[in-house]
Amino acid sequence: MGTKPTKISLSLTAILGLSTLASPLYAAPVSEQGVKLDDTMTVIGRSDKSTLSIAANVTVLDASDIETSGATNLVQLLRSRSGIQVTDSNSGAVFAMRGFNAEQAANNTLVLIDGRRLNNIDIAAPSLDAIALNQIERIEILSGSAGVLYGDQAVGGVINIITKSSEHTRAGLQVSAGSFDTTEYQGDVAGAINEQWRYVAAANYKESDNYRDHNESETGSVFGRLDYQSAETHFYSEVSYYDNDRQLTGGLSQAEFNANPRRAPLTSVDDYQHEIATAVRSGYHQQASENWVLGGDMSYTDSNTHYTNFGFAGDNKRNQLSVMPKAVATFSTSKGSLDLVTGIDYHLSESEFSWGRSNTQTQQAAYVQATVPLATSLSYVVGGRYAKAEDELVDGSAYPNGAELDQDAKAFELGLNYRPYASQRLYVRAEDNFRFAKVDEQAYTSAGVIGLKPQTGRSYEAGWDLILASHVVKLSLYRLSLEDEIVFDPSAPKPNGGFFDGANVNADASRRYGASANWDWQLMTDLAWGVEYHYVDAQFTQGANKDKALSWVASHSGRSYLSYDINDEWQFYTEASYTGKRYLGGDNGNLEPELDSYLLTNMALHYRKAMWSASVRLDNLFDEEYASAGFYSAWGSHGFYSGDGRSIRLTAGYRF
Repeated sequence: MGTKPTKISLSLTAILGLSTLASPLYAAPVSEQGVKLDDTMTVIGRSDKSTLSIAANVTVLDASDIETSGATNLVQLLRSRSGIQVTDSNSGAVFAMRGFNAEQAANNTLVLIDGRRLNNIDIAAPSLDAIALNQIERIEILSGSAGVLYGDQAVGGVINIITKSSEHTRAGLQVSAGSFDTTEYQGDVAGAINEQWRYVAAANYKESDNYRDHNESETGSVFGRLDYQSAETHFYSEVSYYDNDRQLTGGLSQAEFNANPRRAPLTSVDDYQHEIATAVRSGYHQQASENWVLGGDMSYTDSNTHYTNFGFAGDNKRNQLSVMPKAVATFSTSKGSLDLVTGIDYHLSESEFSWGRSNTQTQQAAYVQATVPLATSLSYVVGGRYAKAEDELVDGSAYPNGAELDQDAKAFELGLNYRPYASQRLYVRAEDNFRFAKVDEQAYTSAGVIGLKPQTGRSYEAGWDLILASHVVKLSLYRLSLEDEIVFDPSAPKPNGGFFDGANVNADASRRYGASANWDWQLMTDLAWGVEYHYVDAQFTQGANKDKALSWVASHSGRSYLSYDINDEWQFYTEASYTGKRYLGGDNGNLEPELDSYLLTNMALHYRKAMWSASVRLDNLFDEEYASAGFYSAWGSHGFYSGDGRSIRLTAGYRF
């Protein structure tokens, strides 16, 4: 976080034996007071950077942040952090950054695990439940567009989840139980085979009835990694397996939601979803010379989802092969380090639906980014990416003879980073962004429309960071403009074979103005307090809904926390996250009243003695009733999905 950590936070990090994946040649500068000034991001493996040397709004949540929060899953941990708004239709959460509605959030926020994309080829949200917290070392959050380094879908931001490394020998077991008949078991182990070879493995199993009726779930995951590390060579290979079986509960009318937000509508009594996913990944990186590191990563993911929804049964099979060679160079100059990152991204994706729709999409891209020092305290970053997407579509109704699409997109970046002192920096940046339409979106278009154009946009941002012995302050302003935004329009003419009006379209232009402020304050050695506030003004700038607010985007959101070390063994933590008023998803004309704002208050108490640990976390302390997702219907049958009510979770663990 940048401030002086509390005593328990320091001990947690030491006991867990967690380390960053930064280059061993880099050591973050430390102030005279012993405060770490530069957290380090791996930037999805493109290169290692300190957060203060990147001309962007970046946040790193490390092991102590995760542990002291008491969070038991990613949604609890990330809610409202760095402007993240969460939507959950009781089948899995979706993260939105920089003002996107629930239906588009999953396509405009890029989620990575160790640099591997979790976003699907279709509009299904990434399976965040596949990543248990015991597998996570830290989380990197880049707020804003990142089209040059990350390409497709890096529009509102990038969340990169770094799994535990194998650098330190450790093992641990953890058991928890709580409300809604929830039980969870976690275990992890890491060690050395010899001086060069190391391993890490983790497993997780969870079952729960969940808050709403007919919403039971059973989830399991396994992760394993093997590393070879020498002075000049790094090789790794890893595999993961995920199995999630969950009953689905449908949306409620306004009257049903007000009467009993936990009930399940009769139309969803047979609905469920069962997803099984496997991923393998391998990489090789070689110090080719004093200045150059050459390498690459290759991954393959395969998933199969079987479901019944609204009485219709189906299957969705997906797979993706990614090959990403790259070269990273560092040159020392009298004014500082000149860094160069260049590479090629190749993705071959296939998605097949049981009712006769499929798509094979090939994406190829080349990128280059350079960080150039102008003076010891001033540098600029410049870069570009060219991407091409080819689709082979099959759909019995929309494209009975098949269809082939060939599209491209470009992104350019220019930023300036100024560090007048080691403890602060100012930055400005402009960057393009883009995304290609998913298979669902390309197939479900109005009659006569063959393929959607790529969505394009540009982001402008300025910020200031200050890191002192007891304070961290971060301020930022941004403007995000989009053209040809890919959305579902319920008023569009229905596709061939469609049952009702509505289709995916390239929408009218839109723009988002925003501001964020973060302040972390170490009040005393044992007491830390922080607050985050985020504002976004998201509107259409063209068409019938010009000057109307984009739906499901809360103008105001924020979070505050307090962490207190009671003594060397006990720690107390509390937080409150606020989500402001917003229109129902799809209410682009702002025809219905805004939903009420809500405040969620959570508390956690930790105990640690030697290798033993225990905690209790209480979520939604005041049992606030709120809609975690809501969708507008022109026929008046709006759908509301309730957020979780008050719950408690008890956890015990042992590390050895």
